[in-house]
Amino acid sequence: MALKSETYTIRSSDDVVRVRQIARAWASEIKLSLVDQTKLVTATSELARNTLEHGGGGAMTAEMVENGIRRGIKLTFTDQGPGIANLELALQDGYTTGNGMGLGLSGSKRLVNEFDIKSEPGLGTTVTIVRWK
Repeated sequence: MALKSETYTIRSSDDVVRVRQIARAWASEIKLSLVDQTKLVTATSELARNTLEHGGGGAMTAEMVENGIRRGIKLTFTDQGPGIANLELALQDGYTTGNGMGLGLSGSKRLVNEFDIKSEPGLGTTVTIVRWK
């Protein structure tokens, strides 16, 4: 169940910084440990940058969620970019389409409790992550 929800556009590097700050503020609000806050912010940074650079911009929807007695932060990144032709390959460590180390998607997946990605060539990509307290 979502306790609160807000959507933010990602159209520039400044927006990437802004959604990182929002992820940190929301994680702090539900009292995630500093380590878990850092993991969430790192994943947020990577996924927001992917949304901008590979998806041509998009949005992040942040939700404060509850599951029984657990609280968490759910972030959904969407774009209408070219999509990812081979998700299995894209999720492998070392795979890169740019100049990075190829740890973006796979690294983000390791930093959160839940990770879901959907992508269709020509239709864009949606990545949803959740970090539970």
